[in-house]
Amino acid sequence: MRSGLRAWINLANGSTLAGLGVAAVGGARVARSTDRLFVGTGYRLPVPPAPAFCLGNVIVTRLNGLDPSSALFRHEARHATQYACCGGVLMVPLYLVAAAVSWTLTGDTGSRNVFERRAGLAEGGYTDKPLRPALRRAQPARSMTQAR
Repeated sequence: MRSGLRAWINLANGSTLAGLGVAAVGGARVARSTDRLFVGTGYRLPVPPAPAFCLGNVIVTRLNGLDPSSALFRHEARHATQYACCGGVLMVPLYLVAAAVSWTLTGDTGSRNVFERRAGLAEGGYTDKPLRPALRRAQPARSMTQAR
């Protein structure tokens, strides 16, 4: 999705305004960045615990800056597109369900979270974790033809 279209959709669906509000409440300094995104730096609230997160077209971070060419910036920019595709702030409960499913399967909120996987696990600082041991034992054995 083009950045201009994403920006208009996220403005219309309220997610960018929500992002600007959360950044302000968290004491972040907001500035325009590339691809019609805003970056709020110096976020001070304890939640969420991630070093950076996205709401609409606003990337919020505890860091003092975020380089637009960095992997983390690209990862968060993909989340901005997800907000446009998921109806704005409706993505928040969808994301929380995906995080709960991931935690249930692996003990990690990001590893099997569909939103994090599609935004690029490694770029967001996540690692791919195996299923919990009890779930691995419950999986049916794959035959050689299924493995191909």
